[in-house]
Amino acid sequence: MGNTSISNADLSVAFSLADAAGEAILPHFRTPSPKISNKAKGGAFDPVTAADKAAEASMRAILRELRPEDGILGEEDAPKAGTSGLTWVLDPIDGTRAFISGTPTWGTLIGLNAGDAPFLGIIDQPFLEERFWAFEGKAWYRRRGSKAQPMRVRACESLSQATLFSTFPEIGTAAERAAFAKVDAKVQLTRYGTDCYAYAMLAFGQIDLVIEAGLQSYDIQGPMAVVEGAGGIVTNWQGNPVHDGGQVIAAGSERIHAEALKLLNGG
Repeated sequence: MGNTSISNADLSVAFSLADAAGEAILPHFRTPSPKISNKAKGGAFDPVTAADKAAEASMRAILRELRPEDGILGEEDAPKAGTSGLTWVLDPIDGTRAFISGTPTWGTLIGLNAGDAPFLGIIDQPFLEERFWAFEGKAWYRRRGSKAQPMRVRACESLSQATLFSTFPEIGTAAERAAFAKVDAKVQLTRYGTDCYAYAMLAFGQIDLVIEAGLQSYDIQGPMAVVEGAGGIVTNWQGNPVHDGGQVIAAGSERIHAEALKLLNGG
């Protein structure tokens, strides 16, 4: 991280961003006719709502005021270069499909990095009033104003005992789906559709493994910081750094991570 200064003020700013995003989002959640646009082409469906745009705008406004020297990488607006060496990575609503369907597995994702992997991350679910965050190598959880409690991934000895989450059954390309199926066949339980909430549950110690493909940096930087702060492992499918997105595997133990990696790579 070089000479970049990191302080508790970073966490305070991150909490302010999450609070502002929640305030912008909740008036749009579970409304009869949410305004939806499709960002995808060629018959695909990649929805964006007024809530996505309002939340990112609110977070960017706070950063303009409090941290004008920092860079910003967000899903809904153009990247902003900074001079401080720090970059905020923002996904106002991860899980927009869940959002427009009325299910509370979406969340606001916030990451802060000094040029590489994030050292701070937040997964915020304002409807449930749940916040999962990590800072200085530790992970925490708080619900509805209660006292913060530490989070830790759980021990799991083998894939045969593991619970695996992924957002889509039709994960990635045909080759990626075939590789995923090898892991799916070995685990005890597989569940789909939980978006960023899967990483929160991994950090909380409820599940053991998350495998996805085709992610962007704003999809993973907040969650990976939370999982790693809780003692988990987050890499790409080759075991390399994944803070720029792509194929992601997050695990609660080294053994589970190694077993799944072997299967994903033809083992």
